Amino acid sequence: MDTFHKNRLFIASCLALITTAMTFAIRARLETVFGPEGVGLTLEQIGYAFTPAFFGFTLAMIFGGPLVDLLGIKKITWMAFVTHAIGIVWTIMADSMTSLFLATLFIGIGNGLVEAALNPLVASMYPEQKTKMLNRFHVWFPGGIVIGSLIGWLTMDVLGLSWQVMVTTLFIPLVIYGVLFFGQKIPVTERVKLGISNKEMIKSVTKPLFIFMVLCMFLTAASELGTTQRIESLLKTSVSSPLLVLAFINGIMALGRLFAGQVVHKLKPAGMLLYSAIFTLAGLWLLTITSGNMTFVAAAVFAVGVTFFWPTMLGFVAEYLPQTGALGLSIMGGAGMFSVSLVLPVMGKLMDNANAVEALRTMSILPAILIVAFIGLNIYMKKTSKA
Repeated sequence: MDTFHKNRLFIASCLALITTAMTFAIRARLETVFGPEGVGLTLEQIGYAFTPAFFGFTLAMIFGGPLVDLLGIKKITWMAFVTHAIGIVWTIMADSMTSLFLATLFIGIGNGLVEAALNPLVASMYPEQKTKMLNRFHVWFPGGIVIGSLIGWLTMDVLGLSWQVMVTTLFIPLVIYGVLFFGQKIPVTERVKLGISNKEMIKSVTKPLFIFMVLCMFLTAASELGTTQRIESLLKTSVSSPLLVLAFINGIMALGRLFAGQVVHKLKPAGMLLYSAIFTLAGLWLLTITSGNMTFVAAAVFAVGVTFFWPTMLGFVAEYLPQTGALGLSIMGGAGMFSVSLVLPVMGKLMDNANAVEALRTMSILPAILIVAFIGLNIYMKKTSKA
């Protein structure tokens, strides 16, 4: 594949991920629109209305992963485009918990199909630089959240425009990535290229190391996305504009992922994951005791922690368990998003019945468990000479 063609596909993939990420930031802003002071939903109800973004994502990845090899990356990408478009239109028309739930379901399926198709695409285009390029691709998840957060703040808090205008801005990256993918020849997945059979792929996802990584993905994703998705309610008593804290966190994450190559070289994936868990725990703890400008300091520590979680978990599997193919990457992503769908209502109930500090303290249990798990992973990788 020539460099121009490869670059076009990579840019298109990044814009698809920006669309995905912007939905997270805009949904976080919608929490106050549909909450007790707006439409009148409780925080627990909003938690349930938002869960399809995550279990829809999970279903799309679990079913989309094997279909990527069967139908090809191109068809799955266009399925993502269509479901994204439906979800955006439905969100604009949402006026109740049910309509918000259904709109969020389509958005979640679109987001999951983007990951199901484009993680294998990036791994296939850059077989010698998987972890580095997956981190570079995933720059645009936090990058897109920064964009979405700033758009939400600008349209609603500064200009005083309606929330529907904010949601409509999602069509901009959607249309651009559709145009860039249109008519392009897209390579087959790495598993197909290597000739690995379905039987071998399915056998690979039952290996103890892969199962261990899936379980860890539950905790890494919940630590990151459970916290950032509910940031409006978690920090509304600490800072005047929680959405700016969200933009700040994701700006740090984007910069970190942009320069991930050097970090991967020094620490290796297992080492990166251990340090990430330590900083995430420290950041969550600091968020429980800070307010005002110091919240940004705590948020920075948290951001350093969660920066490498998602792409490094995927990169680890792609690098050390390549036989799992697109299915392995899809199971990982799906497990991560499913865990968030479980966490959101629990956090909402804690915030309804107690306060945001209690919810943050509960969330800090997750990276504490991960520290122990990743110490074990580092020991195992060194013993097997894979670190």
